[in-house]
Amino acid sequence: MSVRVRFAPSPTGYLHVGGLRTALYNYLFARKQGGVFILRIEDTDRSRYVENSVENLIESLTWAGLDFDEGPHIGGAFGPYFQSQRLDIYQKYTDLLIKTGKAYFAFDTPEELEQMRNSNFSENQRDFKYKRSEGKNQYTLGTAATDELISKQTPFVIRLLVPENKNLVFHDLIRGTVQVHSSDIDEQVLLKSDGFPTYHLANVVDDHLMKITHVIRGEEWLPSTPKHILLYEAFEWEAPLFAHLPLLLNKDKSKLSKRQGSVAVEDFRNKGYLRDAFLNFISLLGWNPSGDQEIYKINDLISKFDVSKVNKGGAVFDVQKLDWMNAQYLKQETNDNIAIMLKNELSKRANDNFSIEYLNKIASLFKERVVFIHEIPTIAEYMFSEPKNYEIEYFKKHWKESSYDHLCALNELYSELENFTHDELLNLTKSFSENHGMKLKDVIHPLRLAITGKSAGAGMFETMEVLGKLECTIRISHFLKISDELKNYEQ
Repeated sequence: MSVRVRFAPSPTGYLHVGGLRTALYNYLFARKQGGVFILRIEDTDRSRYVENSVENLIESLTWAGLDFDEGPHIGGAFGPYFQSQRLDIYQKYTDLLIKTGKAYFAFDTPEELEQMRNSNFSENQRDFKYKRSEGKNQYTLGTAATDELISKQTPFVIRLLVPENKNLVFHDLIRGTVQVHSSDIDEQVLLKSDGFPTYHLANVVDDHLMKITHVIRGEEWLPSTPKHILLYEAFEWEAPLFAHLPLLLNKDKSKLSKRQGSVAVEDFRNKGYLRDAFLNFISLLGWNPSGDQEIYKINDLISKFDVSKVNKGGAVFDVQKLDWMNAQYLKQETNDNIAIMLKNELSKRANDNFSIEYLNKIASLFKERVVFIHEIPTIAEYMFSEPKNYEIEYFKKHWKESSYDHLCALNELYSELENFTHDELLNLTKSFSENHGMKLKDVIHPLRLAITGKSAGAGMFETMEVLGKLECTIRISHFLKISDELKNYEQ
């Protein structure tokens, strides 16, 4: 049987970065095995449903480059792919469980359940487990009373019947052999009083009917797996293979949550992280095919992925590492692509009247100096408009009595320069400095201030070449006119 895996998020808001990692690992596994990658929307908990969240989920997954073979947005032979559209299917299989005695009716009210929860609470057992012998259900009431309550349309749920004194053993591809005693398994609700199934029933039925071969999901579902194994046994179905991924952690080793920062994929996208860098970073949260390599193309990740090599322990979500990785990808990006991204960024600021050719040159100057594209218009604002302010401390430190005359003479030479290129500018400025008994830096500091207004930036002569002769000479002339004002300002 060919490999079939699924990513099955709930439409409760944004796509969590942990959800993206789960989707990515399923995607890598499917693509390596030549299998099928499915999107299924688990929307049976209507109380948690968030409007437009399905569209947001699909948009985030599409941005990440995870292309599905089947799903609500593309169709497929095993649909529908919204669980809310499969209620008749779940009812059919719930009826089968009742018929075979593997599930039962329960009529406990919320108040009765709360009382049972309080009476069964202990320090050693914080998780409430429903006790069939203490509840108002088919076993304590008997068949006749149960039928009468149903005929009166008394609200009920259907619960899983957990066999007594049984060891459940299954193999996890990441964690190895897992063994759980039936006394530790709750008689979970399978069908709620509103007719909607719980996650436990719906995901088992759907995984079977959609022929899922491997269930790769988060560690938080590991305690529920024995219930799912029992359901597979109750239906006499073969269970898929399971792999439970480690938690994502903050630096302090607490569980990653929005209380300590962004956890939504769309937030990282909006902050300007490159798709490939973000995907590369996410892929290494709990798995790394090589200890001495950090940067991987998606095809490398596919060819090297091995779910059995995923770590058991939690993976720290290190934003500083993500920033470093984004910078590495930016350095490797072509100037053409950066120019297009920069054009889009400038359009957000109503300042996009620059040619792609010009932006391409700016990309070559700054792509190794920033982490994000959106930093370029800020740190290099002088590439898009003449300086409006000048760093006074820098001026005080490097402006001397002779600076005015030297810069004025140098500007004349620049205006007469036929080839306004880095090499020509360097040679001319170097000769000028030597002829006036100065070091090159004594000229470059006032020159940088005049052209950029800043104390630091890209190479001075590279910057001048990109700005062009006319723009540079105009800026120097303007600076010379206001130099006295700057001197007064310093006093």
